Amino acid sequence: MPAPERPERIGIFGGTFDPPHVGHVAAARAVQGALGLDRLLLVVANDPWQKSPHRHVTPPDERFALTEAMAEGIPGVEASRMEIDRGGPSYSVDTAEELIDRAEAAGQPRPELFLVIGADLVPDLGSWERAGDLRELVTLGVVSRPASPAPDVPEGWRVIWVDGPQVDVSSSGVRDVLERGGDVGGLVPEGVVRCIRRRGLYAVNR
Repeated sequence: MPAPERPERIGIFGGTFDPPHVGHVAAARAVQGALGLDRLLLVVANDPWQKSPHRHVTPPDERFALTEAMAEGIPGVEASRMEIDRGGPSYSVDTAEELIDRAEAAGQPRPELFLVIGADLVPDLGSWERAGDLRELVTLGVVSRPASPAPDVPEGWRVIWVDGPQVDVSSSGVRDVLERGGDVGGLVPEGVVRCIRRRGLYAVNR
């Protein structure tokens, strides 16, 4: 009698990725090892509802192309357009439910889902869409900097802490440098830089 198929361990690393940078790469590699993932999905938000009302967001297909370019250099990591294809505002709970539904439709065991977030987002978990449902579906993989104090986690969440990289870079900072015509070498993976230039994003080649 064959051994039962074990559940797949899937990481959900959602983000705007506008643009992706070396901090995303370092975090992805850290959680892969710490969480023992079979796959890590870089889930590109279609409409990042917490950001889009406050600033211009690069169109989702462009951000997906950049994220694909980043993922090419990291084994076991793949860019996902689940939220883009679903349309509308992007909520992690919908993505978790879709991954479970896909496994069930394929006759596979229900996957073990790990939602990868930065420690700075932990205090706001209660404000997320259908937070109670999400809490039942995922284990949090919280990426924190070793020297930073761990935030208090709202009651009921399963958490694995991941020592994150000491990489001082942000997408907003990268956009600022690009829009000034500066060099982002060392801040953004080379494949992503080439994709930015090819597509003329962030005022590059305009």
